Amino acid sequence: MTQTEPGIRPGEEKTTLPAGFDAGLYFIGRIHTPWPTRADCPHRGDAEAGPVCRIALDPRWQPALAGLEPGQRLQILYWLDESRRDLVTQRAHRTDGLRGTFALRSPVRPNPIASSDVVLLALDGPVLSVRGLDCRDGTPLLDIKPVFRDRPSA
Repeated sequence: MTQTEPGIRPGEEKTTLPAGFDAGLYFIGRIHTPWPTRADCPHRGDAEAGPVCRIALDPRWQPALAGLEPGQRLQILYWLDESRRDLVTQRAHRTDGLRGTFALRSPVRPNPIASSDVVLLALDGPVLSVRGLDCRDGTPLLDIKPVFRDRPSA
């Protein structure tokens, strides 16, 4: 590692990535937000007062939306396709020291999967209108899951 390598702040450490992948994924749609670049995105989405964003599901998956209702909370899983994947320690924006990648919610991770809890505002065919996202426009969608907050703990 060199201190001048783009995308690495002083003290951060990177590792060598594995030679191949262990699994495959389907992108099931795209997320549309008001933020064109990563730098424009908020650090956390606001499900109560954030902007309305759209999730455009590939039409082949539309039947999988059956049972979803406006007002429902959903967990949206998405792929941070512009993130580097090799940092094992990072300098968090709001702290002074270094932390391990798994101790942060940074988009820089070995598998750049992010999740946001959102509120479903409306459904129009394969398009969901939601509030609470924090990703750039065009981010690939991985999955949609209902949030169940009233489950008893194990």
